[in-house]
This record gives sequence, structure tokens and C-alpha cells, in this order.
Amino acid sequence: MTPSKQTHWENVYTAKGEDEVSWFQETPAPSLELLERVGVKPAAALIDVGGGASRLVDCLLARGFGNITVLDLSAAALAAARMRLGRTGDKVKWIVADAAEWRSDETYDLWHDRAAFHFLTQAQDQQAYIRRLKQSLRRGGHVIIGTFAPDGPATCSGLPVARHNAESLSTLLGDDFVLADTRRHEHTTPWKSVQKFQFSTFHYAE
Repeated sequence: MTPSKQTHWENVYTAKGEDEVSWFQETPAPSLELLERVGVKPAAALIDVGGGASRLVDCLLARGFGNITVLDLSAAALAAARMRLGRTGDKVKWIVADAAEWRSDETYDLWHDRAAFHFLTQAQDQQAYIRRLKQSLRRGGHVIIGTFAPDGPATCSGLPVARHNAESLSTLLGDDFVLADTRRHEHTTPWKSVQKFQFSTFHYAE
């Protein structure tokens, strides 16, 4: 794990509450809609990469999902989510790691990433992440990647980002990943500015 990256995110989540960051969502509607679209069942194994203090895990638990992993660079972010969930959070696997470096012992049916991949601006880091994705996702599974769109912000939390659309993600992921859905989303931050996102869903061909 790169210390400077981890330090940055620990500082963010130590200094700010979960609803004081630009990416806060009271309800992660776009992600929930896409999960429904791919037909993922409550028995499926899901991982939320870069999940931080996101409330997606709350919604998944409420819908009966019982095999959930949340991975993030920030221990403080995961601690905030666990505190919010209380004892229910004991059902979740919480992993402090860099998605581009971590190695999983499990295989997942669905890999979800809202606003983590776009912080990888270097080709070697993007390819390292994709290698981990291929190692961790079962054939026939799905990956949902949400990033800033080409006309979205060029930076976030003081860091540069790589903006994407379905075509750029398809090129990076390669022929084994078949585009199943792509859509734009306008996210309203807690201070009412609008950020333009894209969400692309891919099927990992068998």
C-alpha cells in the first residue's frame, strides 16, 4: 500500500464527517438500480471497492445480502461505516487495502466501484487494478464502475482524476469484459454543486 495515498484518505476521513465530502450520497440510487439490472441475488458475493463510508452497504444489508466485502484505503472511513451500522456491521468483511495491490482469497459475483478507479491516473496503476479485478471476479460475474465523465471534474479531494466513458473503460478492461449498460448521472454534492458521472456495467465473459 502506498503510504502517501493512505495518509491522504485517512486525513480526509479524520477531518470530515461522512456527509461533509463531495461524494456523499444519502441513498446510492444509481448503484442500486444497476445491481437490480444485472439481477444479482442476496446470496451473491459482492465487493464494494473504495466503499469508504458509503451507505451502499447499509442498503445491501437491508435487502438481505449476507456476503458483502467493503475495501478502502482508509481505516477511518471503514470505522465510520461500522459505527453507523452497529452490530449489523459485524456481518460485513472490512478490508483496509489498496485495490491495485491487494490480493483476495475469495471470488466475487459482483465488483462495484463508485469513484475509486478514476483516482488511478497512471497506466501501470490502472493495469494493476484490472489484474486484481480479473483475479477476484468469477467468470460470468459483473463489474460496475462509476467515474467522473469526460465533462466531469478534473480533480477531486485535491487529487487529479482520469475521466472515463464506456469506450475508454472497455479499452482498458479488454475483450473479456462485455459492456452491458452505460449511463450518465449528475451527482449533487452536499453544497449543491453538480458533478457529472458515468456508470458502466460489464459482464465478465465465461
